[in-house]
Amino acid sequence: MTGRWIFAVLLVWLANPAVANAQPNSDASRGELLYSTHCISCHTAKIHWRGKKLAKDWVSLNAQVRRWQEVAGLKWSDNDIAEVTRYLNTLHYRYPEGVK
Repeated sequence: MTGRWIFAVLLVWLANPAVANAQPNSDASRGELLYSTHCISCHTAKIHWRGKKLAKDWVSLNAQVRRWQEVAGLKWSDNDIAEVTRYLNTLHYRYPEGVK
């Protein structure tokens, strides 16, 4: 009897559309996901804290993200570039957004 009851509960639970369509909950931003997927293999945190960094403000940080995604042949949209710029700015730089 207990086996049938467990089977019935599992069947009802798995047939529930909310459970069947559930997506994993992720707090990662699109910028973080793009950076983690395409950039982290060459970039460590050291690259963002070196003495001769090329990113000196929001605009130059955005330009560097655009430059390196082009070098890598990623063909990111302007929105993707902005998301990665925002992610890096939040994580490492803290420049005022959109200000040169």
